Amino acid sequence: MKTNEIIYELRTKSGLSQDELAAKVFVTRQAVSRWETGETVPNTETLKLLSNLFNVSINTLLGSPQKLICQCCGMPLEDGIIGRNKDGTLNEEYCKWCYADGTYTYSDMDDLIEVCIPHMASQGFTEEQTRDYMKQLLPTLNYWKKYEELSDNGEFEEFKRKLIEEINSLHIEGMPKLEKLNALVGSYVNLEYTLPGGAKVKFLNDNTTYLGNQFESEIVEGVCFGVLANMDFILICTYEADGKNPELVIYKKR
Repeated sequence: MKTNEIIYELRTKSGLSQDELAAKVFVTRQAVSRWETGETVPNTETLKLLSNLFNVSINTLLGSPQKLICQCCGMPLEDGIIGRNKDGTLNEEYCKWCYADGTYTYSDMDDLIEVCIPHMASQGFTEEQTRDYMKQLLPTLNYWKKYEELSDNGEFEEFKRKLIEEINSLHIEGMPKLEKLNALVGSYVNLEYTLPGGAKVKFLNDNTTYLGNQFESEIVEGVCFGVLANMDFILICTYEADGKNPELVIYKKR
């Protein structure tokens, strides 16, 4: 699709008139009309506003002229998995797992490779093939080429270390010692819990990236522990295969 068709489709799907869209991005109705007839294309600043308004990348607005990949892990990027800056705008260089709310979540290539191995195994890659592929790919990506410039001097890793200590200090019966926290997107781990009164509740935001991990219980076969946390809370739960029968163990404000 061309830019004019994309803008028209996004506007009509959102139920906005040309006047309403114009007001939201600070242009005239005539400007919107010219975009939709293909006479003109929004300038860079307006494209940013449209991207934020419609929750799509600028690349999508321009008809996807580039094949975007995450510049940390190499994953092909689509609008639903693009990372976000601190102000909520999309950062079209990274996926949600590698860049969340303005923070880079990986500082070690080997850690990233370990996370990628099970995902690529589901696509038919062996562990050895994945390691070889990732070790060749990662050094070519912008994040790793510019790591010294982009890194936060270990601040995020120190935050994770302290968070791991805090979680382990809870001494949850049957839960193995936590050694590592990985980036996990809310939509993949947002289980629904039944409260004592019967009400059902979810505690996470599907579009937010959290830190977490999962382990098999040391005392109950077939049960896993799930750990999720960020700067504001720690959540520990148990569940069975495929996330069935989730039970909340701890939800603790920090």
